[in-house]
Order: sequence, then C-alpha cells, then structure tokens
Amino acid sequence: MRHDDIWRAIDALAAENGLSASGLARRAGLDATAFNPSKRIGSDGRARWPSTESVAKVLAATGTNFEVFASLVTGAPGGGLSRRGDEGAPHADRAPPRRIPLIGFAQAGGEGYFGDGGYPVGGGWDEISVPEVGDQNAYALEISGESMEPVFRDGDIVIVSPGTAIRRGDRVVVRTAKGEVMAKQLKRQSARRIDLLSLNPAHPDHSFDLSEISWMHRIVWASQ
Repeated sequence: MRHDDIWRAIDALAAENGLSASGLARRAGLDATAFNPSKRIGSDGRARWPSTESVAKVLAATGTNFEVFASLVTGAPGGGLSRRGDEGAPHADRAPPRRIPLIGFAQAGGEGYFGDGGYPVGGGWDEISVPEVGDQNAYALEISGESMEPVFRDGDIVIVSPGTAIRRGDRVVVRTAKGEVMAKQLKRQSARRIDLLSLNPAHPDHSFDLSEISWMHRIVWASQ
C-alpha cells in the first residue's frame, strides 16, 4: 500500500459523493484544506499519510464502511458504496461511470452551447466520464488560464450542476446577459442583486443586478 493509493481512495470517495476533496473534508468536520495537494507532502518533501482519525471521520460522514474504502485503495472491482444501515446487506455493484458534456471554459461564453435555461445543448460538446452526479443536466468545463488560481488551475475539470441548490459560500459558474462566463464564489444574493467573490485575489470581485445574469450554476466537483 502506498501513500498515493490512500489519497486516490479519498479523492474517489469525494467524487462518488459529488464533492471536491475540500468539500469532503468540510463534510467530515475537518479543515477545508486537510486534503489539499499541499497537505499530502511534508515540509521535507516526503509523502504524508492522512491520519486514521481523518479517514474515520470521512467514512462516518459519507456512511461508507471500511470494506468499501479498502476496495477504493486497492482498486478491487465491485465494492460499491454501502450506506448507513446497509452494512449487513450485500453490496450493490457500483454504477459505471457516466458520460456528460464537456467544453473549454472559454467556449462557454459562445453561442449555441446553452439553452435559455442554461442547460447544455447543441452538438459542439465533447464528453467525459465522471463519477455519478444526480443532476441529469450536469456538464463539465475545462479551466483555462490563471484567473481562477489558486482554487482552479489551467487544465482542471469542474463539474457543474444546474439543478443543485446554491447557498452562500458556494463556488459557482455565472453567465452574464452579455455572454461573459466566470467562476466565482457567491458572497450574497438578495431579491435584486448578487455579489460574487473572485477566486483569485489578483482579480476583482463583481456585483450584478439579477437582470444582468443569464444563469448561475453550482460547481459540485473538481478534478484537483
């Protein structure tokens, strides 16, 4: 067993629950940065193991038993996720990866990729296999450039869910009525306006009247 086997299993568990690694850490009651790539390497450059307490909290928070987690570590097929109350029942086979639409982030501002409701349309999309996401209208964007660093870096893939409720503090993709597309953090939303925080401190925050926004969708997972 290697360090990266454990971290891969944690990333897979996050993905199967529609979360980023930081989202999984928060759900488990840990610091949001506990599973960041920087925390996986010590100051001396040596690989670090996640603590047994962290793993236990993650399993409890997701209702996953240790047998399933072990299958994610070893890559053994057929583990499936066992939820609370199902420990004595046979494991269901894990659903095959789902394919969803994928385009580059810069393309998202172009015409022909989204319908009036902000759902992906048209034939210009690529496809990508992803962990199961409940929203049938989910889609993926490939980040380009440095405007969203250090949260999202060039080449990262984010999964966006039009059907998931958005709360204050969520990371979102927003398209303005002018066709500009941006990834931000929702600071505040009132009956008339939304305030957005930039993910990169070198870039400005934004505030819009709701009439200036075509749609706003929540980011539910990232490939970091």
